[in-house]
Amino acid sequence: MRIKHSKYKNTGLIYELLVKQVTSDLIARQESPAISILRKYFSGNGVLVQEHRLYKTLSEATNLSTSKADSLLSEVRKLAGKINLQELKDVKYRLISEIRQGYDLEQFFGTTVSNYRTFAAIYCLLEADRSQDVVEPESILSNKVTLLESMTGKLVLEPEDMTKEVLREFSTYDRDLRLATFKILLERFNEEFKDLLPEQKNLLKQIISLGSTRGLKGYLNEEISRLKSTLTEMLTRIPKGIERIKLQEAIKMLEPLENSEKVTDAHLVKLLQFYDLQNELLNLS
Repeated sequence: MRIKHSKYKNTGLIYELLVKQVTSDLIARQESPAISILRKYFSGNGVLVQEHRLYKTLSEATNLSTSKADSLLSEVRKLAGKINLQELKDVKYRLISEIRQGYDLEQFFGTTVSNYRTFAAIYCLLEADRSQDVVEPESILSNKVTLLESMTGKLVLEPEDMTKEVLREFSTYDRDLRLATFKILLERFNEEFKDLLPEQKNLLKQIISLGSTRGLKGYLNEEISRLKSTLTEMLTRIPKGIERIKLQEAIKMLEPLENSEKVTDAHLVKLLQFYDLQNELLNLS
C-alpha cells in the first residue's frame, strides 16, 4: 500500500500555516480565528503538541553530522510510536473543523511554506512506522534521504549505499509494522505571501504563547524600546534631508503602551511594519 501525503493531517504544516494566517489577518486588520485555534490546540502537553514537537525537532535540525542526524531521526520515530493514535486522529479532526469554520480550506492550505518538502517527508515517514501494511523500501528511502539531507545540509549517501541501509533497517522490523508511501511531489506554492522576518515570526509566537494581556504588553513594550533605540542610532547615519525627517517622525510613533491601554491589532500591525523599516535600513547600511 502507498500512503499519500495529507496536508490536512500534517501537524507541522498546519502549525506553520496557522502562524502565517495570523500575520495575514493582522496586516489585513481583520479578526484572526487562527490565534485562538493555535492557543487551543498547540499549548499544554496534549497529543497534538507532542507530535508537533517531533516535527519541530526534525524540521529545525541543521548542520548535523550524518550519524547524529540518523540517530535523531531514529529517536523521533520511536517517540512518535508512543503517541495515542486514536486520540491524535480525533484532535486533528476537530482542529480541521475549526479551521474550516474560520477560513476557506483551499486558500488556507494554498499558502507557501518554505520547508514544505521536509514536513511532507516527516509525515510520510511517521505514518509509515504507524501503518500495519507491508512497506516498499524505496518509498521509505525517499523520505529518509530527504530528512537526512535537510538535517545535514549535504548528500548523505550514494543511492546504492542508502538502499542497502534502508533494507538493513527494514530487516529488523516486524512485517506488520511496514508500509509504503509514494515519492513526494512538490506542491505549487502561492507566491502572494512572502516569508516573514525573524522578528516578525517571534512576535507571532509571543502572541500565541503569552496567555495574558499583561505578558504580551510587556513583550511589546520591550520590543518598542529596542526598536526605538536601534532606529535612533541608525538616524545618526542618515544625511539631513527628507528621509531623515521622515524617520524622526516615525520614531516618535514608537511609544510604549500605558498600563491601562488595551493591546489591539493596530499595535501589532505597527510593530510588524517597524520590523520591515528596520530591515530596510539595515540593508542600506
